[in-house]
Amino acid sequence: MRDRDMELKPFESVGFDAVIIGGGFFGCNLAFFLNKKFERVLVIEMEDDILGRASYANQARVHNGYHYPRSILTALRSRVNFPQFVQDYSDCIVHDFDQYYAIGRNFSKVSAKQYRIFMERIGAEISSAPEQIRELANPALVDEIFKVKEYAFDAIKLKAHVKENFEKWGVEVWLKTKVTQVKGAPDGRIIVYYEAQGEKQNSGSVTASRVFNCTYSHINQLLRDSQIPVIPLKHEITEMALLEPPEELRGIGITIMCGPFFSFMPFPPLGLHSLSHVRYTPHCHWIDSDAEYRDTYQYLDGYCKSSQVIRMLKDAQRYIPLLGKSRYVDSLWEVKTVLPQSEVDDSRPIMIKRNHGLPGLTCILGGKIDNIYDVLAELEGEIH
Repeated sequence: MRDRDMELKPFESVGFDAVIIGGGFFGCNLAFFLNKKFERVLVIEMEDDILGRASYANQARVHNGYHYPRSILTALRSRVNFPQFVQDYSDCIVHDFDQYYAIGRNFSKVSAKQYRIFMERIGAEISSAPEQIRELANPALVDEIFKVKEYAFDAIKLKAHVKENFEKWGVEVWLKTKVTQVKGAPDGRIIVYYEAQGEKQNSGSVTASRVFNCTYSHINQLLRDSQIPVIPLKHEITEMALLEPPEELRGIGITIMCGPFFSFMPFPPLGLHSLSHVRYTPHCHWIDSDAEYRDTYQYLDGYCKSSQVIRMLKDAQRYIPLLGKSRYVDSLWEVKTVLPQSEVDDSRPIMIKRNHGLPGLTCILGGKIDNIYDVLAELEGEIH
């Protein structure tokens, strides 16, 4: 991987078979997939490294279906993808903790009985939690606790794994390079205009038969800059709290389902635990439209980041009193992007928009890290 600001001449134009815009987990894995089918594949990333932003600032959960008792399709896809992800990234998986899901007595959208039946139906391992775990919860607010099979991933190790594969397979990556616009060329290809950031700024363009917009929360920014209609996506400014847990909770992850719930689980890169809360993790939200639009990165940078961790902890310790002994360390701030219809049942479908505003331009959005296998399966039949 190279920083392009030291190498390119102004307005250098190079031809590629495929260009992937965005060096997050989805963009990088798409590059591996395309590299097996084409001779020249390029990844362009505006940050100074790959797998930053949302690929790092998330709860690091390797889903196995337990999070989606109201969306059987999302739960089943997680169950199918879980073993593949664990196998492919075995050196990045953390499983030296016990994971539990609890059902609240009040306001839960599923009962404990319904939850168990659902998980058994999709083939997810589930059993009643041992007594010492049940004693951690407030019985007035928690109906049942289940032990489940679910892991976490270490985002730092995942980045190292991906970089190793880039070197092994010879995928070309340009860092600190912002794509400013895409437009059609007379020969039917796509021109990708860019600006390399750094001490020596320069600009130029490349051409490609296929371009994939995998910039997650910045998908619409590229479309808007290219005068292509934006996609109605919902964005949230989110805060993920990082905590030093009390000793009794160090090897434990607990998620309270299903409604106004929270999740507390290991965050491997820092040796801490993350805490997210459905009410307090999102600070604000908006839906993109051509008439009203915000640059998500600029909005996040200028947002007044006043932590709501006290509210998170006060509510969470009502359910698990020991959480009140946690020590707050820091917060991860990022923009979370989903399809608006996902809010109805908490589903996380993938979005693949082919030829969006431009022949050969595909926009891809995934809601979970293991969705990548569904994306690749969807593209397999049409890319030769």
